[in-house]
Amino acid sequence: MCELKALAAVLEEYGRPLVIKEAEIGEGILLKVIASGICGRDLVIWRGGFRNLRPPLVMGHEIYGELDARPYGIYGMESCGRCRFCLSGKENLCEDTRFFGEKRPGGYAKFVAVEERNLFPLPDTQYEKYAAGVCPLATAIHSSKLAGVRAGDRVLVTGAGGGVGIHMIQYLRLLGANVVSVTSPEKARYVSHYSDEVITEREFSRYVGEVDHVMELVGSETVNESLRALKREGTLVLVGNVTGSEISLKRPALTIMREQRIVGSAAYTKAETMEAVKLIHEGRIKPVFKRYRLDQVNEALNELSRGSVLGRAVLVME
Repeated sequence: MCELKALAAVLEEYGRPLVIKEAEIGEGILLKVIASGICGRDLVIWRGGFRNLRPPLVMGHEIYGELDARPYGIYGMESCGRCRFCLSGKENLCEDTRFFGEKRPGGYAKFVAVEERNLFPLPDTQYEKYAAGVCPLATAIHSSKLAGVRAGDRVLVTGAGGGVGIHMIQYLRLLGANVVSVTSPEKARYVSHYSDEVITEREFSRYVGEVDHVMELVGSETVNESLRALKREGTLVLVGNVTGSEISLKRPALTIMREQRIVGSAAYTKAETMEAVKLIHEGRIKPVFKRYRLDQVNEALNELSRGSVLGRAVLVME
């Protein structure tokens, strides 16, 4: 065990550019970071959406790299291992969690300190693919279980061209679902490769159709149109709320009279993480991402905020 500083991108003030500097990375086993994904959760943190957090912060919970010249990943959330949820295999609902990049320094750094129980071996050294795909794919696996998606179901996905969305629609196709994707006009062509139907954001307000499930990745901006498209007794899984804005139902009577279910989806379990690693390693899911160097982190955050990145943004430590 040791404690040290490492070159990192540090959030010193919400909404402001990150600063590249030497920063404390805590205590633990040292993993040399090769690639670190930028999650939508990181954008919410950067904007100040988590009121319990205080800068300075080294963000990033999608962390992949080397230990003793061997490839490893890090479970992005530390769980207590003792509460009733951890003991039942639902550590994503742990009552005492610590996310990397929040309550302890994360992967926007050359090194990260980690406890051994949070490390897992990788089957190969394609670090960038895992940094791009594991978190969103594990999210897709978990939320699809919550919804009870089956082959032949019609599933609508908002934000389908984003980091979670582009991997979500691939996974739903793998399950045999019929995928209805909502995305920007710029991303529609690529998204159509994994969709049975593509609706642009501008067209969504006029969409007529009933779906069995909705994977709501955007949140406040699209949730009401999503509920309008959801059938009676259908399920909307609330996976994300990208702006952090308050979510309000414009037509609550519609949800009441249709007996629609709204279910939250909290990250994913360790078992689902390893399922995602396996699917990527076997080539059954194709990670979609854009590379950035650590010193390009602010460019990455700004492009993600504008919605101009197809899939995930990945920081590569060169």
